Amino acid sequence: MRRRSLLIAVPAGMATLAACGDDDGSSSAEASDSPSPSASATSGAPAPKIVDGPLPAITAGAKFDEKPTVAKGSGEPSKDLAVKTVIAGSGRTVAENDFIQANYLGQIWSTAKVFDNSYDRKTPLIIQLAQSSIIDSWRYALAGKKTGSRVLFATPPAWGYGSTGNAQAGIKGTDTLVFVVDIQNTFNAKSSADGKTVAQDDTGLPKVGTNTDGKAPSIDIPKSDAPTKLVADYVLEGDGEEVGAQDSVLVQYKGVLWDTGKEFDSTYSRKALTSFSLTQVVKGWSQGLTGKKVGSRVLIVIPPSLGYGDSPPQGSGIKKDSTLVFSVDILAKM
Repeated sequence: MRRRSLLIAVPAGMATLAACGDDDGSSSAEASDSPSPSASATSGAPAPKIVDGPLPAITAGAKFDEKPTVAKGSGEPSKDLAVKTVIAGSGRTVAENDFIQANYLGQIWSTAKVFDNSYDRKTPLIIQLAQSSIIDSWRYALAGKKTGSRVLFATPPAWGYGSTGNAQAGIKGTDTLVFVVDIQNTFNAKSSADGKTVAQDDTGLPKVGTNTDGKAPSIDIPKSDAPTKLVADYVLEGDGEEVGAQDSVLVQYKGVLWDTGKEFDSTYSRKALTSFSLTQVVKGWSQGLTGKKVGSRVLIVIPPSLGYGDSPPQGSGIKKDSTLVFSVDILAKM
């Protein structure tokens, strides 16, 4: 079983697109070296044959990231997974197990009834293309595509919600589903914050590396007493949205002990990103990240009163009343 981040109590849940199935409770995304999903990674049905059509036409909203209108399906849909890249992007390639940020619309083939879309909510979906995190058709249709792409695909029940359908969304077990997905961004274990470097002038605070190559930044602890109050300073300042106290975020992070500089937890070491709600973590994280911008790297120094105090997690290597030091890259707000 993959080790769970020490900071997470309950992984943030997703709505309509979340697949049913058992998992280990982790909210991490393992690194992928291949842009293609493997057949062995399916949640039940074998890997689909991918075909060009038939697919209904997009009749309005033809631009990338513009809400589309999609015609009703004509005739019988394919029993295979029909996929078409309507707009070919030129950004990074999406791999299975990546987190993607995307706008999307989903409707039923036979009726053109839209059962969900992110355009009206004005909030893109951020979700992992992983078994038990998303219906299988997304994993197969989107892996290998590039950011900036619009992908149209038709999902037979076997690679959607199966024979039980999704009653909440009005989807029957016999329904083929049509999706339009605009892939805005993709994140994996090699992702880094991309903000502007901020001077680290306080010699009494740890100095954090500013590399943006996806490798763990250095954290140099000064030979001085730990601060008694929370520190949350930019190392790299991004230009994205500010994170709210109730938001969920997707991050890279590294945690070390002030007293020894020893690493006790790291997404870099696990080769896995982590997502969580700021309502589900220690107070030092929730207070330290609230108000910070997406795309930033943040130094957080957490005194015991805002960390684990006299009750550190068993087996964590953290002693009682430890001051914790983190470098946190805020990759996305979920």
